[in-house]
Amino acid sequence: MGYREVFRVREFRWVFMAHLFSLLGVVVSEIALTVLVYRLTGSPFLSALAFALGMLPYVIGGTLLAGIADRYPARRVLVSCDLVCAGCAALMALPATPVVALLALRCAIAMVAPVFSGTRMATLVDILGEGELFVLGRSLLRIVSQSAVLAGFGIGGVLLTVVSPRGALMITLGTFLLSAVLLRAGTERRPARSGEGGSLARYSLGGVRTVLADRRMRALLLFLWVPPMFVVVPEALAAAYADQLGLSTVWVGLLMCAMPVGTVLAELYVGSALSPAARARIALPLGAFLLLPLVGYAWVPEPGWAVALMLLSGAGFAYTLGADRWFVDSVPAELRGRAMTVHTAGLMTIQGVGMALAGAAAEVFAVSTVVAGAGVLGTTVCVLLALEVRRVLRGPGGGPPGSRRQPVAATAGPPGPKGETGLTAI
Repeated sequence: MGYREVFRVREFRWVFMAHLFSLLGVVVSEIALTVLVYRLTGSPFLSALAFALGMLPYVIGGTLLAGIADRYPARRVLVSCDLVCAGCAALMALPATPVVALLALRCAIAMVAPVFSGTRMATLVDILGEGELFVLGRSLLRIVSQSAVLAGFGIGGVLLTVVSPRGALMITLGTFLLSAVLLRAGTERRPARSGEGGSLARYSLGGVRTVLADRRMRALLLFLWVPPMFVVVPEALAAAYADQLGLSTVWVGLLMCAMPVGTVLAELYVGSALSPAARARIALPLGAFLLLPLVGYAWVPEPGWAVALMLLSGAGFAYTLGADRWFVDSVPAELRGRAMTVHTAGLMTIQGVGMALAGAAAEVFAVSTVVAGAGVLGTTVCVLLALEVRRVLRGPGGGPPGSRRQPVAATAGPPGPKGETGLTAI
């Protein structure tokens, strides 16, 4: 089974196209807003803040709003999120919108993003099932995300030589509206996963507690979160490393592109050439050691070698094809939307934390030392997490990856004894 099989599913084709347009809209809006804020204020801090606000509010949306993904029909949630983002982009594009409002609107888009992403991930399970089609479909969306970031920044930069930042934001408005139309026309209406009442915040936080209290889901989430936290270190410090070696800005771009390129190439190969059993076998070793190449920075490598190290590290992210399957199999259907929203919010938040810590460490130590240290510390933590994941996969009642868990009550109430919810191993 390969990627071609996924595209044979009609609904997935619509979701895929909507994802492409929505993602391009986000990338272009980030560039346009950063440039616009800098032109209006002349402040590097505020322009950087405009970019950072694309990550920071994720934790709010991923906790207080997570319940939306399960409480309301998925198609309505997805279309509504796109319309909210389109409305924010329209307000940003108005000439009279002040800087404070621009930043607030950027926060609003970022708060909606984890709800949209979590709902879409949960909907993929409805569309593709809980088996290999889901794994490959999720992989395709991730590949598009990595590729769109690479292409989007280039397209955005060229676009701003032709139109003004506010004009680029109007184009972003169009991409969000097009995504909403594609999702409305191309996906089926499905009922909400859970009909629970009560306040949204309590319902959302209850789902978050249930996810994090379960040992299996918690271990898999951390296994999906922690490697990206460390792998962003060399990307965040690419400009500083180039300066340390006296390199041109061309090398800065190559250093920043290397990791995503490695990820895309490896996922395409693993997803198309390896069997599900082979992907499951390599997931733990890849996840445990994907940060090991960063230790090579201890020898202050020449730029070509640094790019090679980052390509190799990025290739290790093919482990997610196995880990994604284990995680979705561990989540009860009625909790799926909230669990996927927590996954998305945590992933973005922890990468922001990793970037901030990398920058702080680079104020004290040489950039090469910081990256190598991230490789050592990250590998140590990832090995420990891989061992924990292996334990929960082989725990009492466990089965091979892909076996079904028993349904559990996933409500806003407290977890069972010792934080376990009764899920069988996956």
